[in-house]
Amino acid sequence: MRSVIILGSSGSIGTQALDVIRANPRRFDVVGLAVGSNRVLLAEQAAEFSVEHTAVGIDEAVQLVRDADADVVLNGITGSVGLAPTLAALRRGSTLALANKESLIVGGDLVTRLAAPGQIVPVDSEHSAIAQALRAGTDDEVRRLVLTASGGPFRGRTREQLAGVTPAEALAHPTWDMGLAVTTNSATLVNKGLEVIEAHLLFDVAYDRIEVVVHPQSIVHSMVEFVDGSTIAQASPPDMRLPISLGLDWPHRVAAAGTPLDWSKAASWTFEPLDSVAFPAVALAKQVGRAGGEYPAVFNAANEEAVAAFHEGRIAFLDIVDTVHAVVESHEASGDALSVESLAAAERAARRAANDRITRRMG
Repeated sequence: MRSVIILGSSGSIGTQALDVIRANPRRFDVVGLAVGSNRVLLAEQAAEFSVEHTAVGIDEAVQLVRDADADVVLNGITGSVGLAPTLAALRRGSTLALANKESLIVGGDLVTRLAAPGQIVPVDSEHSAIAQALRAGTDDEVRRLVLTASGGPFRGRTREQLAGVTPAEALAHPTWDMGLAVTTNSATLVNKGLEVIEAHLLFDVAYDRIEVVVHPQSIVHSMVEFVDGSTIAQASPPDMRLPISLGLDWPHRVAAAGTPLDWSKAASWTFEPLDSVAFPAVALAKQVGRAGGEYPAVFNAANEEAVAAFHEGRIAFLDIVDTVHAVVESHEASGDALSVESLAAAERAARRAANDRITRRMG
């Protein structure tokens, strides 16, 4: 039986993780739960799973990870605030089932240097797919990684056609049920850009060997192309319980965690090149990833501010990535050694710069 701490237990990842655990009570034991603010749901979850250790807020979540002994810490927190719990889990020696991509992207070398080989298990469906496919060959046999993207609600639209889209339209994702921030990031493809950086950090593959292809059906979650011309793809209906279950018990598979494909019915899977003019976020993310240091933190922080401004009606949809690009281009790295403190300072500067630009556009 594996003991598990779930950070972000009130969110989409956390509640689906509890679904997996509820169906496998002899396989997993929940020893800790943490939420951002939903104390009512936290109390209900703690009662159902007989959990003694609970936390509300980031500081308490970090303390929970430090104090409670767990085989696996599932970090399902949204945003860069998940960095401190990620570092705490790695220092504690627990397996880190990582759904909080921002903590790896912002932390960069701070996180990868601290992690033991195999200690981080990706929970994002794309990176879980890559991790599964990589088992088909050795590292030196990998030619490239291919991340699939649904294309979001605006697939096929030109940049001009995106100018007037609304927040409600941006949240109408055709495949996945996600929170406001992640769903908006999927609409701009910032989420896919973040996933490219994450793939580089997780699998140590150069950016020029990481590609993005649009796959509207969201059945093939990602692929690995090998040097002999073979491509191994992981395919399943869109259900996060499958990669969550692998994160909880990697490399073992949990029976009935997801629903298999129905091969008795006709189906078509299509793949399209990414329109980098309408959706420049992926190219910008690669630029940021190559720059390294503070720049991924700047990219992420500026985007968080721009997404909030879009949903408040302060800027238009296209202004989101335009704002991020402007903040990244204007940022001057401090030159300080990378640390939690230097990253926090870079994030604060990026948020100020983003909001200054947003205010000027409103004026």
